[in-house]
Amino acid sequence: MGNDGGSIPDRRDLVKNKPKAEQADRNNQTIAAWFFCALSKRPLQEPVVSCALGKIYNRDAVLEYLLDKNAYGDGGDICGHIKSRKDIKTLKLTPNPSSDPASDEAFQHAPFICPLTLKEMSGSLPFVYLTTCGCVFSAAGLKAISSPSTTTLRTVTPPPSSPTTESSRSPNSSTSLATEPCPQCAKPFSRSNDVRTLNPGPEEQELMRERMIMAAAEAKLAKQASKKRKAGDNAVVDPSDPSSEAHVKRSKTVLSDATTSVPILQPMMNPSISSVARKVTAELAEEEKKRKANMSSAVRSLYEPKDGKKRKETFMTMGTFTRYA
Repeated sequence: MGNDGGSIPDRRDLVKNKPKAEQADRNNQTIAAWFFCALSKRPLQEPVVSCALGKIYNRDAVLEYLLDKNAYGDGGDICGHIKSRKDIKTLKLTPNPSSDPASDEAFQHAPFICPLTLKEMSGSLPFVYLTTCGCVFSAAGLKAISSPSTTTLRTVTPPPSSPTTESSRSPNSSTSLATEPCPQCAKPFSRSNDVRTLNPGPEEQELMRERMIMAAAEAKLAKQASKKRKAGDNAVVDPSDPSSEAHVKRSKTVLSDATTSVPILQPMMNPSISSVARKVTAELAEEEKKRKANMSSAVRSLYEPKDGKKRKETFMTMGTFTRYA
């Protein structure tokens, strides 16, 4: 320290290395995800619900959040995608007989198990639930009971996505999905569309978020299409109305000459557009007239000749040869 040669500092003393980032305890994260509500951070108690992203909540906490968005400080970040009760599904869980919440070893056994394999829902194994009925199983157990002989076909008509696809798709077209009965309640479900993972990883959660956004967009388009269809059924079309679709189609009909067989397009002018154009033209002419009336004599002399004869030339071409003057 006194620079007397008694101590020689090395690189570890002179260069400070960047501290390592603190890593969260994975065991604590697993317990928080599978034993506690993702919103209120309270222990899971039935009724338990889940959202489109696979997060697990207590239903009373979600209802409290829907009534008051400020009930939980980070509620918007955790479940901001939940807008109503339609965005959640009540889970049908199987209680674990080995679990005792009052004991000191409450986190040694999960509160719920898979009814097929009796595996605990503690996060060590992936669990899924069915969006049709809400039954919860382990992914391995649900996969093990798949039986092709019990599958049936369910016909589902997809919602219209765009006018192009509507025109290209036949009116009787539909999508057939392979369904099978739920092993617990026998309600039919589709493995491709109705199975949702609980507490998925970050990558799978992003995929589930994209599917949620696409499903919401399709539902919105289907709702708009149904409203237009109902409005079209209830509306009375007057062919003589210039704004009606029938009148517009008739005005654009191609007329054929009997002698030359040359198609002739019949011109059509919307009365409302023509009246607006005439009004705008009249206003512009009136403004130009007022501008010339308020113009000084010196400025007017630049545009009008002194002898009163109207000429085509202006102050830019006065005194120069032009064939158009």
